[in-house]
Amino acid sequence: MQQQAIVVNEPADANGLELGQVPVPAPGPGQLLVKVAATGVNFIETYQRSGVYKVDYPFTPGSEFSGVVEQIGDGVQNYKIGDRVATASGTAGYAQYALVEAKRAGKVPNAVDLRIAAALPLQGMTAHYLVHSSYMVHSGDVVLTYAGAGGVGLILTQLLKLKGATVITTASTQQKKDLAKAAGADYVVDYDQVAATVEQVTGGAGVHAVYDGIGKDTFETSLAALRRRGTLVLFGGASGQVPDFNLQRLNAGGSLSVTRPKLDDFLATEEEMHWRFGDIFGWVAAGDIDVRIGAQFELAEAAKAHAALESRATTGKVILVP
Repeated sequence: MQQQAIVVNEPADANGLELGQVPVPAPGPGQLLVKVAATGVNFIETYQRSGVYKVDYPFTPGSEFSGVVEQIGDGVQNYKIGDRVATASGTAGYAQYALVEAKRAGKVPNAVDLRIAAALPLQGMTAHYLVHSSYMVHSGDVVLTYAGAGGVGLILTQLLKLKGATVITTASTQQKKDLAKAAGADYVVDYDQVAATVEQVTGGAGVHAVYDGIGKDTFETSLAALRRRGTLVLFGGASGQVPDFNLQRLNAGGSLSVTRPKLDDFLATEEEMHWRFGDIFGWVAAGDIDVRIGAQFELAEAAKAHAALESRATTGKVILVP
């Protein structure tokens, strides 16, 4: 049985994403075959497509998707055909059918649209581990984030507000500022206004924590924004990686802490993954958080989706629909 899928035959720009015909994979032991409803588009796939990250070609991108279980591999206990599932850890999701290890999938509540479900696992679980594990936010904390209208930024702000934090974030256009404010951010400013805003809001004390996914361009601002014993959580490097620096600066800055986490280390067990998955999907089902789909493309338009993402003109999540 054949299916439509996006295939990358060699390192290329977005135009290297070609629609082709490939076999529908069969689930192996412990796996689910999912009929894909929607696929999340993420920056890692632009790095894989372009050759920045090594992959074996021909290659079909896509680890984050939602859909309905079509077939079940041997040994799978907790799923049945017809279950609605989502994952951030599947393979070859730019397709009509895709595989995922059953232990790396989660069930989607009936109250959650499957397109929303495809937009949530990666960024939702990232926001969850940031707020609940990398630095555990407490009610009354003042927290600085960046890119408040981005996919992670919008969810992160909402989780911070659920925890009772005051949120300072950034956005580059008025439309993006409006979106960040609608998500609950208390202060949405230009990047060059961060230091003055932190000074004003905290009376010079500094913020309790900074969540920084930008990296090189914001690192110094982030460190300077922290109060005594504050924590910088550096979870990405959109502008490049932070250069080496002298750890003694953390002492001089007021016994500061810096951590550089990644999602996989906070999904270390099946139980931990289901805790985070259950929380974020439960909040969406209950209406406690909103997930914004900023752009939706047909599978055949994957090149347009990558171009939109790389232009940084999008807000919220970009998805593909077969």
